[in-house]
Amino acid sequence: MSPGGPRKRGRPRGQCREKETSGDPETCLEAGGSLGRSRKPRRIQEGESEYQCPECEKSFQRNDYLEIHLRTHSGEKPYTCLECGKSFSQRGNLSRHRRIHSGEKPYKCMECGKSFNMRESLHRHQRIHTGEKPYKCMECGKSFNEVGNLHTHQRFHSGEKPYKCLECGKSFTLSGHLYTHQKIHAGEKPYKCLECGKSFTEGGQLHDHQRIHNGEKPFICLECGKSFTMSGQLRRHQRIHTGEKPYQCLECGKSFSQKEQLDRHQSVHTGEKPYKCLECGKSFTEVRRDSFVDIKKSMQEKNHINAWSVENPSQQSEISEVIKEFTWGEILKHSWEYGKSCQNMIQ
Repeated sequence: MSPGGPRKRGRPRGQCREKETSGDPETCLEAGGSLGRSRKPRRIQEGESEYQCPECEKSFQRNDYLEIHLRTHSGEKPYTCLECGKSFSQRGNLSRHRRIHSGEKPYKCMECGKSFNMRESLHRHQRIHTGEKPYKCMECGKSFNEVGNLHTHQRFHSGEKPYKCLECGKSFTLSGHLYTHQKIHAGEKPYKCLECGKSFTEGGQLHDHQRIHNGEKPFICLECGKSFTMSGQLRRHQRIHTGEKPYQCLECGKSFSQKEQLDRHQSVHTGEKPYKCLECGKSFTEVRRDSFVDIKKSMQEKNHINAWSVENPSQQSEISEVIKEFTWGEILKHSWEYGKSCQNMIQ
């Protein structure tokens, strides 16, 4: 045999074992006997040889099995789909692929009747009914019904972000997150609120926004019973009970429960004074919560109409209700930093 070709490895005399090859399962063929095309197990007699891959030394009972395996190293794909031109290394893979074009779905779920074009797809689907989740994350113990979902989840632990925006260079863990982000650059906001006309880049954002109109607050704090419109609001609130402060200043080590608090605090180190009084022009690095209480009380009592020049008096009660719903940080940013009119708060 020429160097680099398949090597035939002899078996010790007198040895006989069963292995899945071609041939009649009831027949013990002599070494060198002809092999049939059936894929049933048969016994291997003494002197029978295995065919070994010169690349990885994996062994096969038949030379044609070895030839199929060698395509994994060479990249050869001799079986081509006449519909779309896609090529495959094995005839069976091409046959399964053709079902995509023909619409054939021979594998049916006995639980719900849903059909699939591949047996593997049916097996994955059946885990929905059985609740089986065989793929477990070694980092946090969370389990998944598909290995692809586990691999995606593991990126959150590794920090891998393979999907990069070509516009701004920002990277994302999931392709769906990149797709949503790209709408920002395109200015695309296909999800529109029928109540107020405001548009959003994501359907989930619209769904969250609609709770403002219907008053729904499905996220309830189990500690104190307070309800919130959005899950993020509940998570921030729960830090009051847990004492968690995940946002730490790299300059002095002080920690905060909210990112906005850290941003305001960092002005102490940078000297920035982003909060400006619209009455006297004086600027501040941050505004204390007790100052906010006075501001909010004044706004609720007087509706802040004169200061903010709202033209339509009929909006006064509506403005008052909106003010009650805003957090202190939102009002401070609105009244101290941006100086917008109260009319903008209800748009």
